[in-house]
Amino acid sequence: MAYEGDIMQQCPLEPYDFGQAYAVVVSGSGPNVCGHLILNTGGKGGDYFHVAGVRTFPRHMTEPGYQRYLKENHKRELKRFKVAIPNGLAAMLKLDELLAATWTWGVLPHNCASFVEEVVQAGGSSAGLYSNCPALEDFN
Repeated sequence: MAYEGDIMQQCPLEPYDFGQAYAVVVSGSGPNVCGHLILNTGGKGGDYFHVAGVRTFPRHMTEPGYQRYLKENHKRELKRFKVAIPNGLAAMLKLDELLAATWTWGVLPHNCASFVEEVVQAGGSSAGLYSNCPALEDFN
């Protein structure tokens, strides 16, 4: 089975770097023309978070894990959007909350894009997608 990331077993010792946060769009799987959205904190070399699966815990990846994810899933990074998050602590608390619970995939209304939106908007950002189709629009 291709690598999707790791389930977080404990909170990190240091908060994630929400001062360098990005919405990362990667190619979709199979017939998915919308692509897939991943939250990156700390920029390149930082941490990556996403939901992958119908009903499962969100996943975490380090930079080497992200590169492994791209390779094993035959994906490529399409674009990356810097997201200004004024309240990193609030975003961190929301991310911790989401990582601790199973996520039920709902195709368009409750998907990878809404996962990223929940975290960044909890931190005071207004960024998001109108169509929930990351490959077809900018995350802003």
